Amino acid sequence: MAWESLESEVATWIRAFRHTINVGLSGEHDLCARVFAGCDDPAIGRAIFVDLARCVMLQMLNFTEAVAMTKRAAEKLFKVLDMYEAIRDASPVIDAFLSAEPADDGRNSTALTDLKAELNSVRSRLGETAAAIFRELENSIRADAGKQPVPGGAVHPLTRYVMNYLKYACEYKSTLEQVFREHHRADADDDDEASNPFAAQLMEVMELLHGNLEAKSRLYKDPSLCSIFLMNNGRYMLQKIRGSPEINEVVGEAWSRKRSTDLRQYHKNYQRETWSRVLNLLRDDGVITVKGSVQKPVLKERFKQFNAAMDEIQRTQGAWVVSDEQLQSELRVSIAAVVVPAYRSFLGRFSQHFSAGRQTEKYIKLSAEDLEAIIDELFDGNAISMPRRRN
Repeated sequence: MAWESLESEVATWIRAFRHTINVGLSGEHDLCARVFAGCDDPAIGRAIFVDLARCVMLQMLNFTEAVAMTKRAAEKLFKVLDMYEAIRDASPVIDAFLSAEPADDGRNSTALTDLKAELNSVRSRLGETAAAIFRELENSIRADAGKQPVPGGAVHPLTRYVMNYLKYACEYKSTLEQVFREHHRADADDDDEASNPFAAQLMEVMELLHGNLEAKSRLYKDPSLCSIFLMNNGRYMLQKIRGSPEINEVVGEAWSRKRSTDLRQYHKNYQRETWSRVLNLLRDDGVITVKGSVQKPVLKERFKQFNAAMDEIQRTQGAWVVSDEQLQSELRVSIAAVVVPAYRSFLGRFSQHFSAGRQTEKYIKLSAEDLEAIIDELFDGNAISMPRRRN
């Protein structure tokens, strides 16, 4: 049967299975006990109940076999785990039936024991399927080796998919830990993997995603955009981790601190690649001679280069994307805090060397306020032209 057909039936099956275990069979067990309580051989009632329970359970478990045999795919994990939990939670009920059987009633006890063994076997197959599906996430990340960079350095679809998948998976954290303890790889010799194989598997996925994103960042020809891409994706990962207590517990503070350090380094790299060359244009070196006079041709060239640099930055980086509002604000504030005072100081020192009117307008195209406005429009995903100087 196709997965699409099975998937729609899983929730119905789980409700029916839980009702059968907790209500149907429990009621039948009590009914058989009351009806045959006065018989010379009470074992008749118990035998009827055991046969009924076995027939009903085996019929219901056929559905789980169909699910376990479907082709493994990431989207099936959560339905498989739902079924695993339903069957796992049925064991105490069967144990209660077993404890109610007289010690000398070997036939019925054996039948119930066999039924419990069948339930455990089905649960084990579902657990093995769930563990294998989760491990497939590694292969999905490795297979995502596209050569086209995401426009504007935005969060990559793979990052969104993997982090949302992990967030949802960690809502089943205790169940997945149980599954991986029962079905961890035989070749696991790492202490962390031996003690908590699910946590080790999740960390492997996180490291693979991090490495994949670093490889994707190298698709960008502009080093500044490379840093923006890594900042966007790294920030998204950290936000998802901090927004999920379950993932945060598995990943741990040490990993989060390391990634926070990486983000700060990406930020520094971006500042250096983009704004260091802009700040160099606002230095006095070469503009003022050793005697203290201003070399006007050099000054004119500096302003021309600064205007061209800002126009280029606005056209390119205005189209870049930083969707996280806090990160976007942090970038803009950090840029403005360095560049605007430097430009304002440069203007204060040298603007008077231009004649008022046409010459000033030709070389001084931006006021300090214009520069602030440009910076405040970066990373919006919209490329715009440099504004005219305010009067």
